[in-house]
Amino acid sequence: MKKCALVTGASGFTGRYMVEELSAAGYDVVGLASDALDDSANYISADLTDHAQLIEVVTSLQPDVVVHLAALAFVGHGDASAFYNVNLIGTRNLLEALCACDKKPEAVLLASSANVYGNQSSGFLSETALPNPANDYAVSKIAMEYMARLWMDKLPIVIARPFNYTGVGQDEKFLLPKIVSHFRRKAPVIELGNLDVSRDFSDVRSVVNAYLKLVKSCPQGETFNVASGSIYSLMDIIQLCTELTGHAIEVTVNPDFVRTNEIKELGGDASKLTGRIGDWKKAELRETLSWMLLG
Repeated sequence: MKKCALVTGASGFTGRYMVEELSAAGYDVVGLASDALDDSANYISADLTDHAQLIEVVTSLQPDVVVHLAALAFVGHGDASAFYNVNLIGTRNLLEALCACDKKPEAVLLASSANVYGNQSSGFLSETALPNPANDYAVSKIAMEYMARLWMDKLPIVIARPFNYTGVGQDEKFLLPKIVSHFRRKAPVIELGNLDVSRDFSDVRSVVNAYLKLVKSCPQGETFNVASGSIYSLMDIIQLCTELTGHAIEVTVNPDFVRTNEIKELGGDASKLTGRIGDWKKAELRETLSWMLLG
């Protein structure tokens, strides 16, 4: 009999790939989401902020493993309170619902964010770097991590802190999909902000593979960076897109997009993750961009 895997935020960008990854690994996947869904998996419409509804849904499922991806993730979202209602209180509701189940799950992975580190440290950050969140999204995520520790004697929780990642289907309000979109439609010009900053970018397919391996090994109470370990500047990315498409694009700096005091180089040290799960499907950025640009 297949084990039941519950994925929250299953209709979102990461959720769709997570459902595919778990299904390919032999799980019977149930997706939890609050919006319109397709027929590629079993989905249940539920709102994380509806405490009573969530308890009813989760206790009826009795999941064997849980991957909690549902979150308000766009940093520029205008309603600050929504970050806390969904990312903090919604997660607490989920953990309480899981504790109400007759059967304790084998693993509960909570997706946090490398945004919790803020912009005060440069280089390749490990999990020992002190959190220094710089916006409400990041504060809501570190608050979620601290809140989750109240439940770690009751549930097998593992926390993942992904650095930037991308892939087909990510909203164009995020940086790399914006750049890819300009190249796909052969736009003559693109407006960007700081051109000399370098960041760590992973492939969403790599990220969900790491999540699967963490669920299977379930290092309870541990926190792991999920990162490629390589950094690229915006101009590096523009150059890769030019090489892949043969299209040259003029890059202009829009002062409205420039962030003051931004760290020049920032990446993730994923050695703790690799030490725990071994090799995982890390794709090079050129491969990811080729997939996004050329299909």
